[in-house]
Amino acid sequence: MKRRIILDLAVTLDGFIEGENGEVDWCIMDSELGFTNFLNQIDTIFYGRKSYDLWGQFTPEVEPTDFEKELWEGVHSKEKYVFSRTQKSADNKAVFINDHILEEVNIIKNKPGKDIWLYGGASLITTFINLGLVDEFRLSVHPVVLGEGKPLFVDIKQRLNLKMVNTRTFSSGVVQLIYHFDASK
Repeated sequence: MKRRIILDLAVTLDGFIEGENGEVDWCIMDSELGFTNFLNQIDTIFYGRKSYDLWGQFTPEVEPTDFEKELWEGVHSKEKYVFSRTQKSADNKAVFINDHILEEVNIIKNKPGKDIWLYGGASLITTFINLGLVDEFRLSVHPVVLGEGKPLFVDIKQRLNLKMVNTRTFSSGVVQLIYHFDASK
């Protein structure tokens, strides 16, 4: 079976993935959200360069909880690809892709393996959506309105018809929405 690309991210009720200054302090991370299960479903992560610089090798500065430790160890155990127009490579922890995104991604999708997490940022998400490369949208809507920030969807070139697959509600107030891209419509 062909590997799927899953856009999994947190979004505010008013549609932002980051605050005005890149803040994500509103994002609720607790074990109830089942993120560890998601990490077990994937073996590859796609990053834009800025997101990779921020999060690709992130380790919590203060003493992490067992949950945070498990989460970051899980993230860092995955194969990583970084999409950048300019940077060729930075380290031996990731493969850098500079052009021919559609072709390169299809080669990766056709290799044996688990699903792929499209981590972001916003411009990479836009590129993948416009190329028809997102198979599943897993959006965790957080109970906060920021008023301003970086919107989830920008410069989308065509209408996307999505099929609702699942919804889950958590005690934190987070609602997870899972949609599959429906290319038949």
